[in-house]
Amino acid sequence: MDFSCVYFTISAIFPSMFFLSSLPLRFHAFFRSRLLTPAPFGNTLIVSFTCPSEGERKKRGLFDMKKRVGILTSGGDCPGLNATIRGVAKALYARFGENVEIVGILNGYHGLITGEYKEMCEDDFRGILTLGGTILGTKRTPFKLMRVVEEDKIDKVAAMKKTYKDAKLDCLLCLGGNGTHKTANLLSQEGLNIIGLPKTIDNDIYGTDVTFGFHTAVDIATEVIDRIHTTAGSHSRVMCIEIMGNKAGWLTLYSGIAGGADIILLPEQPYDIDRVCDAVERRARKGSNFSIIAVAEGAINTEEAKMKRKEWMAKRAEAGYGVTATNRIAAAVQKKTGMETRVCIPGHMQRGGSPSAYDRVLATEFGSYAAKLVEVERYGVTVAMVNNRVVANRLEDIAGKARNIPEGCELLTVARRMGVSLG
Repeated sequence: MDFSCVYFTISAIFPSMFFLSSLPLRFHAFFRSRLLTPAPFGNTLIVSFTCPSEGERKKRGLFDMKKRVGILTSGGDCPGLNATIRGVAKALYARFGENVEIVGILNGYHGLITGEYKEMCEDDFRGILTLGGTILGTKRTPFKLMRVVEEDKIDKVAAMKKTYKDAKLDCLLCLGGNGTHKTANLLSQEGLNIIGLPKTIDNDIYGTDVTFGFHTAVDIATEVIDRIHTTAGSHSRVMCIEIMGNKAGWLTLYSGIAGGADIILLPEQPYDIDRVCDAVERRARKGSNFSIIAVAEGAINTEEAKMKRKEWMAKRAEAGYGVTATNRIAAAVQKKTGMETRVCIPGHMQRGGSPSAYDRVLATEFGSYAAKLVEVERYGVTVAMVNNRVVANRLEDIAGKARNIPEGCELLTVARRMGVSLG
């Protein structure tokens, strides 16, 4: 059989050791059963993707077999969802022509549970490359409740499997973040043919260097910081800008550096309010009449870091400052430094609007690669970008894991070199 195969080795600890090499055909059988998936931070891994060549696929009649492909979008929306849907659809139509049927599952896993879906045509995917949101709709359906039978008496897993069967799907593509991928893995383990695609503005899906939606959100958050600079300087204020990111601070770190924030507070780096105030006063002594503090919505202080999440959430509610730390930080800075302080929360603006050029390209890459996986019938995986190459990770290897900012992250070093306080 004529196989095409590429293997490459990644060392996150020693990036200079990265190399790419093709192996002779006689090694294919040995490695084919030893697939390991990549992770952006970890030990050296072998990553492989073996599939029949185009000539072999034609011999086997894969292009002549009718494919019925389901697509859903789950969890929070973000720029790039429609671009990814389009990438999948256009690539499938290009490869299969009339031998592919695409079924849109409406409102995420909720629609899969309740049997809400519709057959789609090529026209449905035209003009959506630049469109924000998702044409399929989305809802949050928590993974922790998937096996819980609630008051409606619905067995959610059984219902999803029934919809999959009733819709006569050959496979289902699930676009979403960490929760979506956990449910995708559950369905894969239940015997369904599943392919994941990594969507989140938090950029915290394990095993991929980047998720679609992230770069657009960075652009939006950066513009917010840019605009706040002028009003902060005009009024001699300290401005606390709350950036989305509950458990991972990638969005705050990137936009904070890009927007020239003076202090960046992240969930992975518990802050000391005295150090934050010292940084503000240090700038004032040097003649600056304002400071910009970029605060991730999941930022916690050093005392909260010693508690369980439920404990510090209860303490915050008691204090009356809300669920995030931003208002409390602003109040403390004003009290300790005497400088007028204001809070800016761009909120869901960071999720909205048209995807950036970068995210349009990334979404198209991911979507077309997912179509390739459908073509070669490789399921139980999710698409990822590793060292500028699109690859597939096994769902079971990434589900339930998060990609947080590690202490050795180069951008943390960059921030510190620039004199940015991390609290």
